[in-house]
Amino acid sequence: SQSWLVDPKDYLLSGLKDETVGRLPGKVAGQQFLIQDCENCNIYIFDHSATVTIDDCTNCVIFLGPVKGSVFFRNCRDCRCALACQQFRVRDCRKLEVFLCCATQPIIESSTNIKFGCFQWYYPELAFQFKDAGLSIFNNTWSNIHDFTPVSGELNWSLLPEDAVVQDRVPLPTTEELKAVRISTEANRSIVPVSRGQRQKSSDESCLVVLFAGDYTIANARKLIDEMVNKGFFLVQTKEVSMKAEDAQRVFREKAADFLPLLNKGPVIALEFNGDGAVEGCQLIVNETFNGTKMFVSESKETASADVDSFYNFADIQMGI
Repeated sequence: SQSWLVDPKDYLLSGLKDETVGRLPGKVAGQQFLIQDCENCNIYIFDHSATVTIDDCTNCVIFLGPVKGSVFFRNCRDCRCALACQQFRVRDCRKLEVFLCCATQPIIESSTNIKFGCFQWYYPELAFQFKDAGLSIFNNTWSNIHDFTPVSGELNWSLLPEDAVVQDRVPLPTTEELKAVRISTEANRSIVPVSRGQRQKSSDESCLVVLFAGDYTIANARKLIDEMVNKGFFLVQTKEVSMKAEDAQRVFREKAADFLPLLNKGPVIALEFNGDGAVEGCQLIVNETFNGTKMFVSESKETASADVDSFYNFADIQMGI
């Protein structure tokens, strides 16, 4: 059998109307995918892919598992989506709602009424699909939108209300085949940490935490986020990035010597929390729960905002944002 031959039809959804269709985990396996001329459809790609292009679709629900390259919407309207990708572009579209995880700045062009929220989704295979697509769950600039064609006095995009329920907008699939995927859209189960991004901060107090590479780094980051959110603090943003010695000097200042040996183990994960008492709250949790794990935590409310600024300035430059 010539199983290595790729049949383009397996990676194309075209001209569908009033259907629920999709691909199960393992069925796309990093190929390019194309969705075009669909109307009133619910489309679920529960796998990783190379690039996805969505053309001329109307009133569709679209879920895309991690995309290694770009997702490009062209000439679509009235669609509601949840997706993760390296690059996100929208051209000649109107009325899209997108729950997004994107490693670079999302771009819209010649489009109106595009609304963004943070990606919030779980199924058991999703974490591995992020790895296969070369995406970090911590690099998500979902709310940092660039509009190539701004109109004076109008805003072509906005952020979805913070209490927007993912499942109300991107409902779970109802066909027997696709119901086999064990999905949760609970915020605390989401593979991508749910962050506030560029939303108005609730407090002028933020706290920076940096975790260093090791076997439990991702699990520790998740646990810390859960504990902080349960105490009423907000996760503003996250980053996974490699640090060099001079970056460490700038961010960790007099503590840099403690952390230098940890940098060559791999990239660091940084978390910014916000809320009155965030610094003290975070120090308490780190000391109680992660005793013995080396982490950088802002020392005081006074130094914390400088910590956050210096870390994200360096990280954004490095990631080309």
